[in-house]
Amino acid sequence: WASWKRNQFKKSIDGEVVVGFFHPYCNAGGGGERVLWCAIRAIQEAYPSAHCVVYSGDCDAKPQHIISKVKQRFNIHLKREVQFKFLHSRGLVEASPYPFFTLLGQSLGSVILGWEALFLCVPDIYIDSMGYAFTLPLFRFIAGCRVGCYVHYPTISVDMLSVVSERRPGFNNASFISNSKLLSTFKVLYYYIFALLYGLVGRSSHVIMVNSSWTKNHILALWKKPSSTSVVYPPCDTQTFQQLPMEQDTSSDGQRHTIVSIAQFRPEKDHPLQIKSFNRFLRSLPDEDQMDRYRLILIGSCRNEHDFVRVNKLKELCQELNIVNYVEFQLNVSFETLQDYLSKATIGLHTMWNEHFGIGVVECMAAGAVTLAHHSGGPMMDIVTHWQGKPTGLLAENEEQYATAMKEIFEMSSQQRLQLRQRARESVAARFSEDVFNVSFIKAATPLFG
Repeated sequence: WASWKRNQFKKSIDGEVVVGFFHPYCNAGGGGERVLWCAIRAIQEAYPSAHCVVYSGDCDAKPQHIISKVKQRFNIHLKREVQFKFLHSRGLVEASPYPFFTLLGQSLGSVILGWEALFLCVPDIYIDSMGYAFTLPLFRFIAGCRVGCYVHYPTISVDMLSVVSERRPGFNNASFISNSKLLSTFKVLYYYIFALLYGLVGRSSHVIMVNSSWTKNHILALWKKPSSTSVVYPPCDTQTFQQLPMEQDTSSDGQRHTIVSIAQFRPEKDHPLQIKSFNRFLRSLPDEDQMDRYRLILIGSCRNEHDFVRVNKLKELCQELNIVNYVEFQLNVSFETLQDYLSKATIGLHTMWNEHFGIGVVECMAAGAVTLAHHSGGPMMDIVTHWQGKPTGLLAENEEQYATAMKEIFEMSSQQRLQLRQRARESVAARFSEDVFNVSFIKAATPLFG
C-alpha cells in the first residue's frame, strides 16, 4: 500500500525524490521554524530533483501566506515551490487535552497525527523537524521511508527526572506533586517508563541531528546511537544582524538603555524571571528618578490562545510590581521591527533553564547587544563561551544574579561594552551562520539520499 501510495503521488509532481517534513506548527515563527525553512532551502540547493512536502497543522493559513511570513520573519527565500499537506488532528498534540500524563498523551496523539500525514502523502525521505519521535517508527517500518530527525529538545531528559525525584517544583512539575512523596515516586516511575519508550522509538531513525552539545548528551543517553548522531547548530541570520551598525554607546546621564528579550511566550522561557529580575534591578537604583532611563522589551510570537493568556498574566505581574511604564510587549513583530529593537538594545536577555540551544541569544550577540543568558544548556555550553580567550557575555541563574549582572553591564564604560559586543559578534558569525548550517545539515543528511 505504501509503495503504491508513494508512486501515485510521484506521478503528479515534477520530482524524483519526495522529502516530507513533519512540522505541525510550521507557521509559528520561532527558532524551530527557521531550522525547517533553512533545511528545505538547503535541500533544494543541494538536490534540484527533490520535491519538499511540509505536513502542517496550520489549516487556517493559506500556503502563499505561510511562505510570505517566512520571507518576512526570517528573510528566507526558497528556491522552488513547497507543497503543504494540512493535518486536521493537530489538537491531539496540544498539551491542553492531557492535564495528566501530558508527555504520553501528546506522544500517542502524534502517532495518530502521523497516520493522518501518512495517508495524505508517503514520502521517500521523512524528516521529523519538530520533535515528534513517536512518528519515526511509523514512517520507517510501515511506510518504508528513510527516516531522519532534527532534535531541538529531548521530550524527556535526565534533568527532568532529577527535578521530579528531588521534588523540586517547576513549570513541568506542579507543586502539589512535588509536595507529595507518593505522587513524586509515581511520577518518577512514569518518567522512567516514558524514557524507555522514547529511547526505543528514537533508535528507529537512520539519521539524528541535534542542535547543541547539551541536546546531544541527552539524546545519546537515551537513544544510544552515537554513529548516527551529529550536532548541527541551528541557522542564525548572523549576516543580516551583522549589518546593523555597532557604535560606541554614550555614557550621558540622559541616555535610555533597553533590555530586549527574544523568545516565544511559552512557560519554559520563564518571562516572569525576566520581569522580576528587571524589577529588582530598578529597585536597586539609588535614585527613583533614574528608573525612567531603563526599559524591558519582551519580543516574541504567540502560537495560540494559551500564549496570549500567558502574555496577559505577564502584564498583570508588571502591574503588581508597579513597573507597567517600564515594560513593553511586542508580539509577532516583523523581521525589520526585530532588527530595529536589537540595533538599539544595550542588553539581550535570556532566562530559560536548560535551553536546548538559544537562537534568540545568537541573534542578540550578532546584533551587537551585550548578552545576559541563563547559566545552563546551550547558552552556557555552546554560545556564551570565551572567544579568543575572553568572555562574550554574562550568565546568571536566579533573580538576584540577573539583577546584579544588569547593574554590572550598565556600570561598564561604553568602551568596555563595545569590546564585549565586538567579540560576541565575531564568535557567533564564525560558528552559527546560515552558511555553516547549510553545509552541516547536508553533510549529516546525505545518508538519507544515498
